[in-house]
Amino acid sequence: QVQLVESGGGLVQPGGSLRLSCAASGFTFSSYVMSWVRQAPGKGLEWVSDINSGGGSTYYADSVKGRFTISRDNAKNTLYLQMNSLKPEDTAVYYCATPGGSWGQGTQVTVSS
Repeated sequence: QVQLVESGGGLVQPGGSLRLSCAASGFTFSSYVMSWVRQAPGKGLEWVSDINSGGGSTYYADSVKGRFTISRDNAKNTLYLQMNSLKPEDTAVYYCATPGGSWGQGTQVTVSS
């Protein structure tokens, strides 16, 4: 079955950086668009970024454009999210997701001084 395991979250000061990873298994990772979404405390889900199956096309929410970079390594079945210039409003649980609606357990990102 589909399994997605996110990692790399943590506590970081404003302006700092983190790199999230999502290890995928149970499906043909290289065939699918993959997404990052997040949920801030007390708020709904927010789409963050998509990447196409080959990694050549990427898409970002306006709130993260220019600061976050999505990438993938299809040989390692792993999705990444490089997050730079982090802001307190980036605080959320970050999830990777498949088009079929599978999610991981999420990784907490907290941006605070």
